[in-house]
Amino acid sequence: MPENTPDTEALTGHHLIQSYLNTLDTSPGVYRMLDGQARVLYVGKARNLRARVSNYARMTGHTHRIARMITETASMMFLTTRTETEALLLEQNLIKQLKPRYNVLLRDDKSFPQILVTKTHDFPMIKKHRGAKREKGTYYGPFASAGAVNRTLAQLQRAFQLRNCTDSTFESRTRPCLQYQIKRCTAPCVDYISKADYMAQVNDAERYLSGRSTEIQEKLAAQMHEASDQMEFERAAALRDRIKALTQVQTSQGINPRTVNEADLIALHMEKGQACVQVFFIRAGQNWGNRDFYPRVMSDISEAEVMEAFIGQFYDNKEPPKQLILSHAIENNDLMQDALSEKLGRKVEILLPQRGEKAELINNALRNARESLARKMSEAATQAKLLNGLKEAFELPAPPQRIEVYDNSHIQGAHAVGAMIVSGPDGFMKNQYRKYNIKGDELTPGDDFGMMKEVLKRRFKRLLKEDEDRSKGLWPELLLIDGGAGQVSAVREIMTDMGVQDVPMVGVAKGVDRDHGKEEFYRTGKRPMALRHNDPVLYFIQRLRDEAHRFAIGTHRAKRAKTVGATPLDEVPGVGASRKRALLTHFGSAKAVSRAHLTDLRAVEGISDALAQKIYDYFHEKG
Repeated sequence: MPENTPDTEALTGHHLIQSYLNTLDTSPGVYRMLDGQARVLYVGKARNLRARVSNYARMTGHTHRIARMITETASMMFLTTRTETEALLLEQNLIKQLKPRYNVLLRDDKSFPQILVTKTHDFPMIKKHRGAKREKGTYYGPFASAGAVNRTLAQLQRAFQLRNCTDSTFESRTRPCLQYQIKRCTAPCVDYISKADYMAQVNDAERYLSGRSTEIQEKLAAQMHEASDQMEFERAAALRDRIKALTQVQTSQGINPRTVNEADLIALHMEKGQACVQVFFIRAGQNWGNRDFYPRVMSDISEAEVMEAFIGQFYDNKEPPKQLILSHAIENNDLMQDALSEKLGRKVEILLPQRGEKAELINNALRNARESLARKMSEAATQAKLLNGLKEAFELPAPPQRIEVYDNSHIQGAHAVGAMIVSGPDGFMKNQYRKYNIKGDELTPGDDFGMMKEVLKRRFKRLLKEDEDRSKGLWPELLLIDGGAGQVSAVREIMTDMGVQDVPMVGVAKGVDRDHGKEEFYRTGKRPMALRHNDPVLYFIQRLRDEAHRFAIGTHRAKRAKTVGATPLDEVPGVGASRKRALLTHFGSAKAVSRAHLTDLRAVEGISDALAQKIYDYFHEKG
């Protein structure tokens, strides 16, 4: 339904909202409230659009937040849906896309890792997976963190000894790898185990991940006793170690519920205008970890509204479990159940337990939420003091809400990368980190000045394009540059050329003897300065610089690792991993392949006459 109605341009607030009522019917749908610059203030859903919007037209009875939102409203947009369930799903999707100022907003919504048992090979592998489920196999999860998956995988490999190498590595092996030596794999790549025996291990692992752990442990215990009775003590010891590994997995999982097989425990604690939502993942009767979230809320919002908004946004791109066990009721319980059931394709229950094991579990989650929020608020208070200290130390107009720190990494100019880390009132903002592959062909290898110029030019050119009016909170309020007066001068020159002259910047140089604690700080037009050796602000700046250095080094290593095994053969059409291996084995090096005669290329096993001609032409056309 279109937003424009006669005379709306001259109206705002209650009168503007009132003017829309004549054009609205009683259909379900979603509405958007926009300010004078067409920025979305609020997204809401309605069973009856006309009735819902008429509530905003009333002059009284609103909370402070809603009253302020109505006052700022300069236009509205409407979209009708067939059902209220569709309206709910659309509302949560729009909130995540548009990030309206007055909605509850889930700020950290990354995907969660899973364990994948592949089904594309005669000898399936077990590995960590994150993202879309495109690969054929069985997925188990979600796990709360990559660390939780890695720990579980390590113990499962000890218990079931499944391979974790890629298919290409598997095919190329001629002898067992280190995983076999440390008893984490049975070396199916070199036929140390039959397919039937290996698949038995795979089935045991899948039964364990499906919650049948007791059955697997009893089976292994019986096999251990049988081996011991037959005096096969080495086999018995191996089975003992597998049982011990499974026990360690269960111990690391903490509390495993007896009556809950598949559920998410969702507990909310609110205090002083802030909120923490704690989510525990229960799958196959096992606790696969917990994660805390800090949605953006306002002081006059209800717990029911926060909980409902969190659930809607959290499961917008995730598969919900069979049960959601909540600490607080939500306003539209049946509607949310229908929406999630429709998404999953089977019934989803939303429970609010009052007694029994489920109540104990949610109370434990609630205690975690309360403690996590207390820690977060304490850290935020400390962070606020540090940001205020930066303001005082560098004479800034206000405590910086967004600090960007830049660093470069390379080895004699090779694999050069630039890195940007971001910090603010809540600490490091890792979802805002950026890495830059240095592209400047004209740069002298190792030219740190030139690299920094390229990174900053690309960064601010994009900022000017995407957020020219600085309304999205993407502009830094302080730049920290690794270097002294020369670097600061070069950066200032770049910024001036782009018309950006009001962003404060500070160069951080190691100072005397290049020691921590003796840093000197450089600003345009001012003398170098230093902070007291025990000043908390100095430690804060060191931590920021170290984080930028860590991120830059990690990015550089990842880039370098990708090119370690690269050869000119990677660029030849039709030459894959196995043919590349055959060529290198036959000739000894890529350079020898490039010099080989056509007849010699044809002699390599697996290289057809047509492919030999392609390889020959590729290298000789290149000169």
